[in-house]
Amino acid sequence: MSTHRVPIAPQRVDAPLTQSATFLVLSVTNKPDAIENVRSTLAGVDSLAKNVSIRDLNAQFACTVGIGSDIWDCLTGLPRPSELHPFREIKGAKHTAVSTTGDLLFHIRSERRDICFEFERQLMDQLGDSVSVIDETVGFRYFDVRDLLGFVDGTANPVGLAVPGSVLVAEEDESASGGSYIVVQKYSHDLPGWKDLSTEQQERIIGRTKIDNIELDDAQSGQRSHKTLNTIEDEDGNEHEILRDNMPFGSPGSGEFGTYFIGYTRRLWVIEKMLERMFVGDPPGLHDRILDFSKPLTGTTFFAPSASLLATLGSD
Repeated sequence: MSTHRVPIAPQRVDAPLTQSATFLVLSVTNKPDAIENVRSTLAGVDSLAKNVSIRDLNAQFACTVGIGSDIWDCLTGLPRPSELHPFREIKGAKHTAVSTTGDLLFHIRSERRDICFEFERQLMDQLGDSVSVIDETVGFRYFDVRDLLGFVDGTANPVGLAVPGSVLVAEEDESASGGSYIVVQKYSHDLPGWKDLSTEQQERIIGRTKIDNIELDDAQSGQRSHKTLNTIEDEDGNEHEILRDNMPFGSPGSGEFGTYFIGYTRRLWVIEKMLERMFVGDPPGLHDRILDFSKPLTGTTFFAPSASLLATLGSD
């Protein structure tokens, strides 16, 4: 496997928000040649994406590949990104951010569900018994980018020129340059309990108005809103943003309702700090009240290397 330097081309972590997405988390098996087959498949992901996306160039197809901490070393043979480690469980007084396994993440999105389906079908055909599925979640865009709790999601995302500085690792971390850390969590919602709250109570928990998405003033003390707890500043007062591409998922027939959280960041500690503030509380003991109605079922960390690095994985 070649480790020569190549020009850095990031993966499309900042691809546009789409109508449909599939979040596919896989484990690499111990089958003979599994690692080699996975390497070859990842190296050819760009070609596979072109083969599928050409069917409708207006469908805004994109796929981002994330590699987990446990498989990074043997899969890539490259130095580890400085912050890459397994998702750390965060246990608060009432709620816990659970840690779950995952070697590979494929964040597949498109304006068309059938395009996502076709890419995943061809991808899984290539991977074969080299992998097993840990979780597969199909998400959809809900009205004007709302979650199933009824609020606009992703308002705080960086835009334009602010995106690379928020999500792409800089050159000072040579092993990770041009890549992005990813955290995923699958949340299940208690919609009946949430609907028992008044709109005003819901708005205080979220920190925004429900209809027109206007920010409410931050609480100066005591219970903080979800918006406030997810605002992270460093010691110098600089705010650090992340890029979210969350998607609702669910089935009214089975009573399943949820949000698949996916956050891309240049600095993993930013998302970890957000989760600590949510689950432990700020001040400690006053957890994010959205957790009384949203339970995390998974929690996994990945690193999305540059597309240039992925393309070299199949080389000798």
